[in-house]
Amino acid sequence: MRTIPIPVDVSKLQITCVKPPKPRLVSRETGEIKRDKDGNVMYELTLLIEDEFNRMELVKVTTTPEPQVTAGEEVIPVNLVGYVWEQAGRWGIAYRAASFLPAASAGYSRPATPAASVAPVRTGADL
Repeated sequence: MRTIPIPVDVSKLQITCVKPPKPRLVSRETGEIKRDKDGNVMYELTLLIEDEFNRMELVKVTTTPEPQVTAGEEVIPVNLVGYVWEQAGRWGIAYRAASFLPAASAGYSRPATPAASVAPVRTGADL
């Protein structure tokens, strides 16, 4: 299967680092650390991604070199791409970013949510 990078538009997403970066492993049994084609250690971050409709998903993203971000910090992935993979009848999407920037240092502000245009929820007390 040929892997073609699929660019991800992060402009309408709020992305929070939920686990600090750690080296990605090739094998849990041996503890071998995964390296890119240039021999650099690949790091994995677990991110909470929230869209403008407040839908959330946990995603693991790989990068190199080690990003200087901490758990709980809002980040902006630079050049985030997804790769579709298939192995032994299973498939998924692997994500990779060139680097990460703290959202605060980039002057990033969260996009407005469409919640203001949604009718308020009525409860039994309102009826």
